[in-house]
Amino acid sequence: MRAVVTRVSEAAVRIDGEVNGQIGRGYFILLGIGPLDTEAEAMRLAEKIVHLRVFSDAAGKMNLALADVGGSVLIVSQFTLYADLKKRRPGFSRAAKPETAIPLYEKFIACMAAHDVPVECGVFGANMQVSSVNDGPVTLLFDTDEV
Repeated sequence: MRAVVTRVSEAAVRIDGEVNGQIGRGYFILLGIGPLDTEAEAMRLAEKIVHLRVFSDAAGKMNLALADVGGSVLIVSQFTLYADLKKRRPGFSRAAKPETAIPLYEKFIACMAAHDVPVECGVFGANMQVSSVNDGPVTLLFDTDEV
């Protein structure tokens, strides 16, 4: 699994002009799923992200986690994180097929919610318009093959 986690002051996802998910302070997460990813990886990645300490404490140091600041998450599926970029036109054969990816996307969402984190999300496979106000900016890349 790959996740691009951005600390935001606000973020929203719209589908057909309607707000589908919206948060204030927290994380905007783009989640990509590979064909060999597992539920265990979804759980481990959610655990790592929920406890990530990138919010500033009183001294201005990145020392606070999502729960410490009352943050939320907006999660959007992003198969393009597994793009093959060797040619000018990206290929996506390295991304999981929907029958594998959808249950893992839903598992990741459930794992985040199980940590009492307010969760909003996009719709898997939908054409979405996403907006975010990056805070910092702070953007981190996670890959379960490397963490």
